[in-house]
Amino acid sequence: MPADTTTIKIRVPLKHRLDSLKVHPRESYTDVIERLVEMAVDDEPLSDATIKAIEESLEDIKKGRVYTLEQIMAELKDE
Repeated sequence: MPADTTTIKIRVPLKHRLDSLKVHPRESYTDVIERLVEMAVDDEPLSDATIKAIEESLEDIKKGRVYTLEQIMAELKDE
């Protein structure tokens, strides 16, 4: 085993799930896991404007400034 590798223990059901995620049968588990990690990690942090918009939306929810889908659909129907 090369010096830059390690061994990990995983349960058999997880191994089967990793097998099902392989792009081709001979793809290594390293490649599968690396692809999954790349998908899970967001290299682009939220902008200040986005964070502010999220905070404002959460405040709207807390104060009850929300509409149900039914309310929106009824209003659109009236237009």
